Amino acid sequence: MSFDAYLFDAGGVLVLPDPTVLAPLLAVFGGHDDLELHRRAHYAGMAAKSRARAGEPEWTVYDVAYVRVVGVPDHDVEEAADLLGSTRTARLWRYPIADSTTALATLAAQRPVGVVSNASGQIEAALRRAAICQVGAGAGTRVRCVIDSHVVGIAKPDPAIFDHALVHFEGVERHRIAYIGDSVTMDVESSTAAGLHPILLDPFDDHPELDVARIRSLADLL
Repeated sequence: MSFDAYLFDAGGVLVLPDPTVLAPLLAVFGGHDDLELHRRAHYAGMAAKSRARAGEPEWTVYDVAYVRVVGVPDHDVEEAADLLGSTRTARLWRYPIADSTTALATLAAQRPVGVVSNASGQIEAALRRAAICQVGAGAGTRVRCVIDSHVVGIAKPDPAIFDHALVHFEGVERHRIAYIGDSVTMDVESSTAAGLHPILLDPFDDHPELDVARIRSLADLL
């Protein structure tokens, strides 16, 4: 797959909800503290959310899937999921995905890149602090834009959110821009409606039935 530019979702693509915070909270319910297992739990949660056709504000199905994957027994799932839902705030979406950070730097040296994310006004600062990326000079990869839905007032699945990014990619045709996300409903469907080329980040093959380009890691784009 070769494209003229790349746009990335932030959550699940560049960062995860911080498992170093969530794991100890769920341990009291029998949840394991293995960080890789928490990474797996995120994508299981996103797959469950997509299958349920849950909208952006609806995270209960995600929370239930997450706590089950990390080992919370059935009799504690409801309470553990409730705690996860109240703890997994916007500012916890900050844990860098190491292979994504590396691949982003390589891709940005070859093509224009940017970020479009449903967030709460915090994601640009979170990406900068984690040295993942920023607009302009900094410790991370230089990107053309970081579009935060709270800041621009439009959230996925509304495809109009991408208009705020595309002004930074003048001269690049929409269908030649790939958008990489981890949600079928929020990312694949919205970017398709915007005329972009969707790519689903699906590290654990949760969507084998889906007729869309899928990758296990951003390194697959190189």
